Amino acid sequence: MSLLSRVREDVVAARVHDPAARTDLEIVLGYSGLHAIWAHRVNARVWRAGFRLPARLGSQFVRFLTGVEIHPGATIGRRFFIDHGMGVVIGETAEIGDDVMLYHGVTLGGKSRGKGKRHPTLGDGVQVGAGAKILGPIVVGRGSIVGANAVVTRDAPPDSLLVGVPARARPRGTAASHGLPTPEYLI
Repeated sequence: MSLLSRVREDVVAARVHDPAARTDLEIVLGYSGLHAIWAHRVNARVWRAGFRLPARLGSQFVRFLTGVEIHPGATIGRRFFIDHGMGVVIGETAEIGDDVMLYHGVTLGGKSRGKGKRHPTLGDGVQVGAGAKILGPIVVGRGSIVGANAVVTRDAPPDSLLVGVPARARPRGTAASHGLPTPEYLI
């Protein structure tokens, strides 16, 4: 997939997730979450090529510019969207599926200093509310919703609703089970 195709896909995802988006130009020029994602893709390539220091310095410069810190070692899927962005932190071994949305103040962090997998994995279509903390090498299943300010430290099955401190998972059903249409980009 070409770089231009990825950018277009990201702009469409922003339009789908943000009802305040007015024009594609506004999204491209004014959405710091998208700027952080685009910079992450560059820094991740530099990281995978073995140039770790330049990749880390690049990610820290982007943090300075956008308020979003994404470690270049993190794996991020397609159509990822960060709404408002400020204060988002995504750790080195985090894995994020396709069509995931995060709000401001979200942390995908570790719970230990050990080697190996230390950060969470978010399945496709997960939405994470403002201020939520998802910590450790856990899996949040596809289509789950994490409530604002929840603290998630345990695995959650697909289509869960996670709320509270510590968060507890309960079935939320699918969009179709609530009479809602499935967004076109997920079809």
